[in-house]
Amino acid sequence: MEIRSLFMPLLLSVTLVACNKPPQMPQNTEQTDVSVAVAGDPAAALIEPGTDYHSFANPDEIKVTHLALDLEVDFARQILKGQASLQFVRMEEGASELVLDTRDLAIDSVTVEGKAVPYELGEKDPVLGSALTIQVPAEADVVTIDYQTSPDASGVQWLTPAQTAGKQHPFLFTQAQAIHARSFIPLQDSPQVRMTYQATIRTPQELLAVMSASNDPDTERDGEYHFNMPQPIPSYLIALAVGNLEFKSMGERTGVYAEPSVLEAAAQEFEDTEAMLMVTEKKFGHYRWDRYDLLILPPSFPFGGMENPRLSFITPTVIAGDKSLVSLIAHELAHSWSGNTVTNATWRDLWLNEGFTTYLTYRIMEMIYGEKREQMEFVLGMQSLESDIEALPEQDEVLAIDLRGRDPDEVFSDIPYEKGALFARELEQKVGREAFDRFLMQYFEHFAFQSITTDTFVQYLQDTLYKEHGDKLSWDRINQWIYEPGIPAGAPVAQSDAFARVDNARAMWLAGEIPAADIDTQDWNTHQWLYFLNNMPDELNKEQLTELDNAFSLTQVGNNEIAHSWLLMAINNWYTPAFDRLHNYLVSIGRNKLVKPLYKALSETPEGKAFAKKAFEEAKSGYHPLTVKANEDFVN
Repeated sequence: MEIRSLFMPLLLSVTLVACNKPPQMPQNTEQTDVSVAVAGDPAAALIEPGTDYHSFANPDEIKVTHLALDLEVDFARQILKGQASLQFVRMEEGASELVLDTRDLAIDSVTVEGKAVPYELGEKDPVLGSALTIQVPAEADVVTIDYQTSPDASGVQWLTPAQTAGKQHPFLFTQAQAIHARSFIPLQDSPQVRMTYQATIRTPQELLAVMSASNDPDTERDGEYHFNMPQPIPSYLIALAVGNLEFKSMGERTGVYAEPSVLEAAAQEFEDTEAMLMVTEKKFGHYRWDRYDLLILPPSFPFGGMENPRLSFITPTVIAGDKSLVSLIAHELAHSWSGNTVTNATWRDLWLNEGFTTYLTYRIMEMIYGEKREQMEFVLGMQSLESDIEALPEQDEVLAIDLRGRDPDEVFSDIPYEKGALFARELEQKVGREAFDRFLMQYFEHFAFQSITTDTFVQYLQDTLYKEHGDKLSWDRINQWIYEPGIPAGAPVAQSDAFARVDNARAMWLAGEIPAADIDTQDWNTHQWLYFLNNMPDELNKEQLTELDNAFSLTQVGNNEIAHSWLLMAINNWYTPAFDRLHNYLVSIGRNKLVKPLYKALSETPEGKAFAKKAFEEAKSGYHPLTVKANEDFVN
């Protein structure tokens, strides 16, 4: 998921004494625990590899293997209502309690073969929700739960017709990562539990339902839709959307779903998706998910993209008209290998998903668009990482992070993404690209359709790449990358010749040697514009900002990423001519990466906070619950 820099990390409620593994060669995965001191006692607690601290579920005793859904989409009441049937296996002989995760679900009944069985819905935890404990008979292997969701379900967004592109029909979409699947399905909401699923979704007849499963582009629009996901996936990859959607093919295995007014622009913008799939498959192994389609959501979608298998959910804010932001598509596609096929077992292990996916993103961009573009994106990625490191406490700069006692939504940053990718890039540079590509292909094959921990990966790395190239790799340094904060000295350096003349132009303008209107920007791409703006001094006067605006029409720029950088500059220097655009930007876009830094900057002054509060109150009804949660403290 494109989720970088979305949330302000919370400080741990524990004192970290040694959150890093000792720099020694691990002999087995049991010897690689991370020591964490709680309440001043170094021996008080150890992170247990593979333990999901964000789930009530008991898959070590009884594990769900298949989900069958039958749900009605009720737009009037803003609920999903129906039943979930869970097939399970007993991991422990005689196990009789199945524990599921729920959040704000109304449980109507729990049955086995039509007969009611005892169950208990536990007290609500503000982060984890409520445990649903079911007493299952000894002979049972399927339990059926009749339930309905809350209108305020954290993983479901209901949009009125006015909040969509077409303005005529309502829209629904779900967002399950990290632990929001439990808000619309009772299940074992842990990435270590993989299941197949099937679903029947009943909607108003004029609307189309799509899911992270088999979608038939030619299906009859009749209000009843059937889906099947034959590959076992973790719960956070279950996804549903319902709206006035149409489909357009982009290749043999790729296409795009979108509202009619957006469809053609999206298909044109993302027409290289099939080529991306083909080069990735050739380099890193077979694509295992049949089709790869895109769903373009309304602009309130809180993320850039979500890698739901077979159907990535995508923000419309990356439709720039020049393919300048399609690295997002490469990123979500890359998750088909690193994340969806090989998955982090817990949210401590998120870097296994996002680090290798970000590395693959750079490789895909290089293969499709060339080394020059990849270098520019690498520079911008490194600048973003360095900015995060400056802002984060040390314990949050660790790849294998301790998330106990924290909401996983609040700990995403550039660390698992860009630091993880930088670690992979260093491995590639040490052993050579050919050897590293071979390692990755074998890694994806070896752990296909499994959820693994950092410790499992470390052991595999030792047994394969390190064993073969021990003369080129340092185990101390590998440990440093994974278990220590910051970026190790001597890490790969991001450089781009394309930015040199941008630096020169900026410097000359700041020195008063040339007017802004004389800067030759005719062939600048989005990356050069972002580099130009993002590396301006923190303080510019009104005359300078007016000159830039008059020369380049920055307040009216259509590219959402460039507009974000300009509007942030406008806030920090209180450039009021841009504030009408700022207000419209905040109320029309729900992508956290773009709006949260603006709300944060506005909150630094009383005048800014008042401006932010007005925009937030107007936009709130159209924001996703995650966007509301991420920004409400800035305006209150």
